[in-house]
Amino acid sequence: MAAKKSGARKASAQLTHLDARGRIRMVDVGEKPITRRTAIARGRITMARATLAAIVGGSLKKGEALSAARLAGIMAAKRTHELIPLCHQLPLEVVAIDFLPDRKRATLEIEARAATEARTGVEMEALVAVSTAALVIYDMAKAIDRAMEIGAIRLVSKQGGRSGEFIRPGESAWPAR
Repeated sequence: MAAKKSGARKASAQLTHLDARGRIRMVDVGEKPITRRTAIARGRITMARATLAAIVGGSLKKGEALSAARLAGIMAAKRTHELIPLCHQLPLEVVAIDFLPDRKRATLEIEARAATEARTGVEMEALVAVSTAALVIYDMAKAIDRAMEIGAIRLVSKQGGRSGEFIRPGESAWPAR
């Protein structure tokens, strides 16, 4: 039993959502400085070529999937604190979502960018935006392609805060907006 307590204390020193006794807690960010923070996340949906053509061409029976997914992703980012336990509510200054179809690979890449001036980062907001946008694409196109696959959801970059900058190696540049 002593080994478990010791392990809990050790983990709590590394994991900010655990207190000294290993219990879950919300991180106190009150003493952290307010700084500019940005994050970019991406994800991918793989589908049949005809499905991608219908999405990009705006010919789905449910409507314009890209617009619906963009709006849903932005709305979800704004509510991240309601979806992810212990996430702080942030005053988002921007959430932008873009799509990049790849007809050859029959994939739709999704990129979300979030920014704020706050005491904590916006990585979760960008990731939630991408995830939600992908789910909306799936929902709107599932009548013609239930085999679509959502995946490769990842943080691409983040700036600001105590931990500084993170850039995922191997990511290609997103085409100019």
